[in-house]
Amino acid sequence: MSYNYLPLDRNFTDFQQIKNLLGYKQMVSISFDAHDRILKCRNYLDKKMQESDSLIYGINTGFGFLQNVRVNKEQLEELQVNLLKSHACGLGEEVPRDIVKLMMALKIKSLSYGHSGVQVDTVNRLMDMHNNDMIPVVYTQGSLGASGDLAPLSHLCLPLIGIGEVYFEGQKMDAATALQKMNWQPISLQSKEGLALINGTQFMSSYGLYCLVKAERLMNWANTIAAISFDGFDCVLDPFNEHIHRVRPHAGQVTVAETMRTLLSGSEIAIQKKSQVQDAYSFRCIPQVHGATLDTMRYVQEIFIKEINSVTDNPNVFPDEDIIVSGGNFHGQPLALGLDFLSIAMSELGNISERRAYQLISGQRGLPLFLVKNPGLHSGMMIPQYTAAGIASENKQLCTPSSVDSIPSSNNQEDHVSMGANAATKCKRVVDNVEKILAIELINAAQAIDFRRPLKSSPKLEAVVTAFREKVSFNDADRVLHTDMIKAIEFIQQYDLK
Repeated sequence: MSYNYLPLDRNFTDFQQIKNLLGYKQMVSISFDAHDRILKCRNYLDKKMQESDSLIYGINTGFGFLQNVRVNKEQLEELQVNLLKSHACGLGEEVPRDIVKLMMALKIKSLSYGHSGVQVDTVNRLMDMHNNDMIPVVYTQGSLGASGDLAPLSHLCLPLIGIGEVYFEGQKMDAATALQKMNWQPISLQSKEGLALINGTQFMSSYGLYCLVKAERLMNWANTIAAISFDGFDCVLDPFNEHIHRVRPHAGQVTVAETMRTLLSGSEIAIQKKSQVQDAYSFRCIPQVHGATLDTMRYVQEIFIKEINSVTDNPNVFPDEDIIVSGGNFHGQPLALGLDFLSIAMSELGNISERRAYQLISGQRGLPLFLVKNPGLHSGMMIPQYTAAGIASENKQLCTPSSVDSIPSSNNQEDHVSMGANAATKCKRVVDNVEKILAIELINAAQAIDFRRPLKSSPKLEAVVTAFREKVSFNDADRVLHTDMIKAIEFIQQYDLK
């Protein structure tokens, strides 16, 4: 299979293709079919504008509350340029460049259906910018997630007309300078193009997909680290028995139970006689809790994949039906709800991880207090749990839903908004936080396993612990644990779980 480029057209784009696009730094290209559909739609729109004086929203009218203000034919191009300039009102932190690049790819994908009325040259320029790593500077704040992601997409598309800022050749520079370096002329936007570019859900969609890709990887890590902790705390295997899950067959629960059985297979620690009958919920209910998060991830993934295989600007142009229809496909409510749900589910993955980390330092099951040989003189793993608890609590605060909020805009023309962009940016914060909490659990889990020697865990888990010990050594006496935590995060990011 070639990972060189991703074709973008009306053919279905799946989650694995998005993972490849992010993971392999693929280039993108529209197909011949997409080229023809874009050209056909643009030609239809040009002809329609010549033959009719009817008001068509956003094409020969103002925007939002200004929908009834006619714009002269001689000013239609100026209207589109003004739109990009006036709506580039982003503030806050810069959006990570991987997400911006995904925004470009998803915008091209949406335009490729041939229902947006853009020029082929405009789509080709977006494609060239993506493939040459000319990454626009986009900001996290400014979108209400309802008229599309207006402010972020305006910043994304400003470089098309030679303004705004980009990262190019390792530097941040004016878009005009970057275009000159490539001998590219600014695009002369035609009627409707500005609106097609900034109406859409690509900011929310890109954040959501980025979070889903990372969440999938963290789910694998959560199960693996939980299994190491399970042996580190010398737990009872019964909760993973397949018969339990056969009579409560939630798909995620069944999958996680099977995963845990596989991870712990061959463990000397797991099969030794136990002094307790059962364990705390954070160990005993791993399949139920992790499994519920897994089911949520699958549900949210379905929403986002459907969204990126859609046309989300407004109005939509249908050349074959000879109609131009104004509607609300740019409204981000499905994404806002999905992002809030994903945040909650991922927060719970961190929440139960922090509880396991806490149990491991509690001085039970033959483990020393705070997992250090001489507690009192040494604090050992006492304070990393504070850090994990603080981050877990931050996640709980971040999980207040954005999607239940709405503030009217555009003189009450846009009177209900999704706030999906806020849901998107905080979802990423939650997912990033979960990675940190898991890293802290891994430090504790590996330390606990070392206190079980000479007994060994399973071959799969011993391989992970051995690799981890090459980065973070056994904690024999107090040291600056910030360094260990950073190394543990890097290990989770870089180590390839087989």
